Amino acid sequence: MRLRPLAVLATLLTVSAALDACTNLLVTKGASKDGSTMITYAADSHTLYGELYFKRGGRHLPGEMRDIREWDSGTTFDTGKLLGKIPEAPVTYTRVGNMNEHQLTIAETTFGGRKELHVPSGIVDYGSLIYIGLERAKTAREAIEVMTSIAETYGYASEGESFSIADPNEVWILEMIGKGKGQKGALWVAYKLPDGTISAHANQARIRQFPQNDPKTALFSKDLIPFAREKGWFKGADKDFSFADTYAPLTFGALRACEARVWSLFRRAAPSLNIPIDYVKAEKGAKPMPLFIKPDQKLDVRDAMQLMRDHYEGTEFDMTKDVGAGPYKLPYRWRPMGFKIDGQDYIHERAISTQQTGFSFVSQARGWMPDPVGGVLWFGVDDTFTTVYVPISCGIKEPPKAFAIGTGNFDSFSWDSAFWTFNFVSNYTYTRWSDMIVDVQKVQREFEGRFLADQAEVDQTALGLYKQDPGAAREYLTKYAARQTDELMGRWKKLGEFLIWKYMDGNVRNEKGEVTHPKAPEDWLRCIVKDHGDVIKVKKVEGLAPDEE
Repeated sequence: MRLRPLAVLATLLTVSAALDACTNLLVTKGASKDGSTMITYAADSHTLYGELYFKRGGRHLPGEMRDIREWDSGTTFDTGKLLGKIPEAPVTYTRVGNMNEHQLTIAETTFGGRKELHVPSGIVDYGSLIYIGLERAKTAREAIEVMTSIAETYGYASEGESFSIADPNEVWILEMIGKGKGQKGALWVAYKLPDGTISAHANQARIRQFPQNDPKTALFSKDLIPFAREKGWFKGADKDFSFADTYAPLTFGALRACEARVWSLFRRAAPSLNIPIDYVKAEKGAKPMPLFIKPDQKLDVRDAMQLMRDHYEGTEFDMTKDVGAGPYKLPYRWRPMGFKIDGQDYIHERAISTQQTGFSFVSQARGWMPDPVGGVLWFGVDDTFTTVYVPISCGIKEPPKAFAIGTGNFDSFSWDSAFWTFNFVSNYTYTRWSDMIVDVQKVQREFEGRFLADQAEVDQTALGLYKQDPGAAREYLTKYAARQTDELMGRWKKLGEFLIWKYMDGNVRNEKGEVTHPKAPEDWLRCIVKDHGDVIKVKKVEGLAPDEE
């Protein structure tokens, strides 16, 4: 393990840069219970409004141009700023969120990488690359070809990025970074995960050595290694070249705020591996985690959902264990993550589940079914721990209203918006976490359990319709997603009302609706006594009547 020597302040800035960052889990066919491929994505930003991006495909005239508009400026998503134009493809495919009509899914996390390579000369940012790839490719390999050729032709306009790319058969990681100010093109490497494995990335480049003469397994830009040699960043034999170590050298922040999330996914999916925590604690001599592992048991959609619900519970990083969690064991810390006390720098943990998630999903690509039926985006908004994932087919004709672009926005609250409705519930839940989360999870399990149980019947109905009329199947799946979302929205609003009724003013109503006053946990009361006991302790004073018990 090599740590770049940085001052503590720079380290904390690196941690801060990861605050608005994302987490991906990748699951190959052989690692899933039903033979599907899966990708999870939590799109995290304090200024991201969660909605389901939807764009219909179509045919385009020769000479037609496609606008490239900035998707992520680093502070807000989908700014709308025009970066440039490129020729439109003759045919584009419909995309539903981050999955297209051919069951192709693309997700991402930003790793930043060497500052010398930031602000490259180009017009296509990483968000645009994702959606252009979805519009123009049917398979993961095609997507890699589209995305890399676009970046090399028109110039990449973002910092370092890790992309997750999956079709019903293959799962790839593509890592890309620009060439620096004034230079066009991109440096990149793509690696196909071995079947039967899972992988993950969370804002730190993860591809190290890779096969350089096996295009079935790995692809890379021609100047990837020569460019590094020219800059003096790599001097060894080609076979020893590591993309991650060369273009995204590790920092303490990258380990603690980024790689730690991957470690937590791996430790839960494969406890038998007993992957040490030393690496993500930046212990000297610790070995890096592998790019991929084999899970102890094959995963299904529910497993993937649960893996994305994580606060490091049961580990040294468990945020419910220190005084910062408050009396009700809140596993969140409000930003900024880094702080200084008496000249010493400290950081809070950055877990997978975080309050600033705009939207998240679990994609499921099933190659044994027709694409409109086989591709399902299990979609949710807000915190992964408190959200409900709704099954939305990649064959829908339009998105459910509560998730649709234009239903709401980041600047004003609306009960019509799933994003605001779920934030209403989660933010109130944060005030008394250990009690309220029990009520939230009860309803969460009710809906997700039903959605998962009903999916086989939904598939069967859609397949029957598809054989007669593909359009009828799409119509059915569109209405199904809309109906389930509408029902969920009504129930979640009622859940919020129930929580306010039950926990109003610090009270707790029991099963009979009676107001009770449960005592705060004793460990929290002891913290109060330690900090303020001399002032608040009850004294026996001569001449005063004793207080009644």
